[in-house]
Amino acid sequence: MTATPFSIRIFVADGDPEGLRIAERSNWVGKALAFPRSALGRVMQRDELEYSGVYLLLGPTEKGEGDALYIGETEQFRKRLGQHQKSDDKGFWSDTFCFTCSNGALNKAQIRYLEHRLVDKARKARRVMVKNGVNPSEPTLSEADRAEMDVFLSHMLDMLPVLGVTAFEQPVTPATTETLLYIRTKGIKATGYQSSQGFVIQEGSQVVADEMPSISVNMSQLRQELKNRDVIVESNGAWVFQQNYSFKSPSTAAAVVTGSSINGRTAWKTSAGKTLKVLQSESGS
Repeated sequence: MTATPFSIRIFVADGDPEGLRIAERSNWVGKALAFPRSALGRVMQRDELEYSGVYLLLGPTEKGEGDALYIGETEQFRKRLGQHQKSDDKGFWSDTFCFTCSNGALNKAQIRYLEHRLVDKARKARRVMVKNGVNPSEPTLSEADRAEMDVFLSHMLDMLPVLGVTAFEQPVTPATTETLLYIRTKGIKATGYQSSQGFVIQEGSQVVADEMPSISVNMSQLRQELKNRDVIVESNGAWVFQQNYSFKSPSTAAAVVTGSSINGRTAWKTSAGKTLKVLQSESGS
């Protein structure tokens, strides 16, 4: 299915590109505020913090193995974020994302529905550690309200990657023109392809169980984190990807598969033996 183009207007409210950013999408009643935790004191003074909505708290995990995410809903951002600021159990949090209606008109059932859907999507994507202790229950909405909130959610999910949040992304299905690439080593086989989201390893791809001494600490930690999130599980004596999963680079994907430090541009090959490096050279990419 072809993606629909859209426009986003991002206003850098305090002149600092890493500070408060207010994002609005064309033909949408929603509004997003993105800011670091360090800016919370200044942002607290804004009128939007009086509104209701859903929010994301994002930061590193305790061991530094990837990101952790908490998803919440509130009838007043100012009060709820102030509580989180004083709470020890949200110590991981470094970046904040608030989504509300431009007139603050989201009701309790609507924001609870958005929270429920976001937690469900984040858990299914398995890209981050979800810090919510329990899955929020789905509230009862009228058919019209549900349809309206599904559109609101769809626009949120489109905007989040632009704001740097990939926690909800599912790898795109490869087009028929995509070239599938393979790693075959030590009795395992993995399949992947390049996409706009990075390098995607396909569901069912196998992973070398033992790590080589050459593997970096970061790659070893990433492999373990993927196992902790059940992206990779043991099945019939082998470690296997349970879903399509995108990585920032082909080398990261190759390191996870092989358990070693490796150049992904030469490790990934077509069925005819042509390397990714050669393919990129031929395409000029």
